[in-house]
Amino acid sequence: MLTATGEQSDRRMAELRREEEAAIEAGLRDAFFGFDLWSISNETMTGLSANAEWIKRNPRAQIRVSGHCDERGTNDYNVVLGEKRAKAVKRVLSDLGVNPKQVSIISFGKNRPFCSEHDESCYQQNRRGHFFLSMK
Repeated sequence: MLTATGEQSDRRMAELRREEEAAIEAGLRDAFFGFDLWSISNETMTGLSANAEWIKRNPRAQIRVSGHCDERGTNDYNVVLGEKRAKAVKRVLSDLGVNPKQVSIISFGKNRPFCSEHDESCYQQNRRGHFFLSMK
C-alpha cells in the first residue's frame, strides 16, 4: 500500500509526464547549451522563436522550463548553472513577446539527466532548458 506521500509523488510524476508529452505534441523544442554556458546560440534561438510564436497563439498555455546540466562539476555549481539556463530561456521568450507570467523556471542541475552515458554526445543532450506545458 502506498503512503500519502508515495501517492502524491506518483500523481506528481504522472502530471509531469503529461506536461512533458503536451510540450512535445505542441512542437516545443528544448534549448541546448554549450559546456559551462548559459548563452543562447543562433541555432537555439531559431527553436525558441518558434516556441514563442506557439505560446503567444495560446495564451492559456503555462510553460515550465527546467534547467539541466551534464554530470561534470559540483551539485551546487550545476544547480546555479541550470537556473541561469532556465532564466536565459525565459528572458528570450519574454523578449520575443511571451507574457512572462506564462513561464516559470526550475533548476535540476545534474540531478535529472536525460542520458546516462559518460561521453560528450550524452553531455550535450543533458545541457538543456527542457519544456513542460499545461493549459489553464
